[in-house]
Amino acid sequence: MKRTGRHLRVLATAAATLAASTGALLASSAAGHAATAAPAASTGTPIPAHVFAPYFEAYNGDDPAALSQASGAKYLTMAFIQTASKGSCTVDWDGDTSTPISSSTYGSAISTIRAGGGDVIPSFGGYAADNGGTEIADSCTNVSSIAAAYENVITTYNVTRLDLDTEDNSLTNTAGIDRRNKAIKMVEDWAAANGRTVQFTYTLPTTTSGLAGSGLKVLQNAVTNNARVDVVNIMTFDYYDGATHQMANDTKTAATGLEKQLATLYPTKTAAQLWGMVGVTEMPGIDDYGAAETFQTADAAPVLSWANAQGIAEISFWALQRDNGGCVGTGGSDSCSGIAQGMWYFSNTFEPFTSGGTTPPPPTNDFSVGVSPTSASLAQGGTAKATVSTAVTNGSAQSISLTASGAPSGATASLSPTSVTAGGTSTLTVATAATTPPGTYQITVNGSAASGSHSATFTLTVTGQGGGGGGAVVNGGFETGSLSPWTCQSTDSVVASPVHAGSHAAKISPTAGATGECDQAVTGLTPNHAYTLTAYVQGNYAFVGVSGGASASAWTSAAGYTKLSVPFTTDATGNVTVFVHGWYSQGDVYADDFAIS
Repeated sequence: MKRTGRHLRVLATAAATLAASTGALLASSAAGHAATAAPAASTGTPIPAHVFAPYFEAYNGDDPAALSQASGAKYLTMAFIQTASKGSCTVDWDGDTSTPISSSTYGSAISTIRAGGGDVIPSFGGYAADNGGTEIADSCTNVSSIAAAYENVITTYNVTRLDLDTEDNSLTNTAGIDRRNKAIKMVEDWAAANGRTVQFTYTLPTTTSGLAGSGLKVLQNAVTNNARVDVVNIMTFDYYDGATHQMANDTKTAATGLEKQLATLYPTKTAAQLWGMVGVTEMPGIDDYGAAETFQTADAAPVLSWANAQGIAEISFWALQRDNGGCVGTGGSDSCSGIAQGMWYFSNTFEPFTSGGTTPPPPTNDFSVGVSPTSASLAQGGTAKATVSTAVTNGSAQSISLTASGAPSGATASLSPTSVTAGGTSTLTVATAATTPPGTYQITVNGSAASGSHSATFTLTVTGQGGGGGGAVVNGGFETGSLSPWTCQSTDSVVASPVHAGSHAAKISPTAGATGECDQAVTGLTPNHAYTLTAYVQGNYAFVGVSGGASASAWTSAAGYTKLSVPFTTDATGNVTVFVHGWYSQGDVYADDFAIS
């Protein structure tokens, strides 16, 4: 998976730690490897045959034990381990020499997780390492040294399973693939000689019908090298195929295709044994591709039920820190799912899989709460409105009481109506006073019903009287009858209908390979100042925002013209680029009346 801090989102190395303990080993031949490896304490407890083990982003400084306890996810796949520089044979957590493979790094947290009945699965690789050549088997050309790195992690943390996240350039590095599988075989022989339980998982990208040829070749090479692969974990997201996906169904078809591929690689295994090698990793909410690939809360229970019925080995997701609804409409975030959901919704749903139990019954009734737009920027004395939407997520509709809290001094946040039936909407009105202090505030809209409560967040930015700045969007209503001075793609045009106001609007026409983006450079804004870009859009997946000297955006799918508001703060240049675009093959978007205030 990558990180943009994330799926991996790479630093100078110090080989002292590993070299000190395995220096003689690194110089040894493969034949002498097992004999010279330092024996360790008794083997750890094997990972359950059916386990829920979401990825934990180890690079962001969170405490894995604290998040394991808070989320209820007892088993964590800890991402990622890689070399600090290309060509190195020494690995660290996230390739950072300040977090070496040592009991002082995560050792205490892992002990706490085990005390709570769980364990961890260290993961090597990930998108950033695979892309940059710091995945251990791509970086290091000595098979014994690669095996020694695996063994050092196993003995340092007394773990029984390693995950090898192999994607991007690592899928085409044939020398690295061969070294990795030879090292797996070497470690498995070492484990057998030392009475240790060791398993290997290959995590690979997938299509909706199974592994692509590159991933299949990784497993074919493992078979050639007699390297036992215990679990093949497919990443059932980021398909990037231009289609709109029903993610739960695509998980099932991808895994079914994988099972058929495994049958050709392991012809002596039964169907049950083959399914027992299958793992799936979801990306809850909006993945890196965008809204067309959204794993909804409603997808979780069907995947769990299917996984139990098939007897697969593992359910995971990227990543634990995303299991919240704190950024509705945002795709590919490391810290939130981008959809309206309860905190730890996906962890709570998938955790029963570890025991191999049946799908837990969903709440008799449940609902979600969302707010659109999710933010606004107001001058002192200004007013903004947003739509609060509710939806039935389980069972039947129930009455929901709505409240709003968190408004700053002198401001009010009111809802009308204050009670709706799930599926209904309310209007949030935020009004600031002349005395409201400038700043950014989080207003929480909470919905309470018999089944429990859910909330959504509206971000309010308060500026001084009158805003500021001298820049403006030129031809923001397209009333000249042309796109100039916008820079647009060849499929875009100006139309007389539908329009929001006046007599013209822009028609943004995405294709299978382009989003139809139109851009306009805006100069003369006050540096380091808060503004709001507004525009009216209509159509599926209509995106509006700024880039360059600021970065912010909003999107909607609407049958009629809908106002989007995008708060942003300029940098020292006072220059931004305003943009509007649709989404690949998702239909035309209409845009009108752009303004910056």
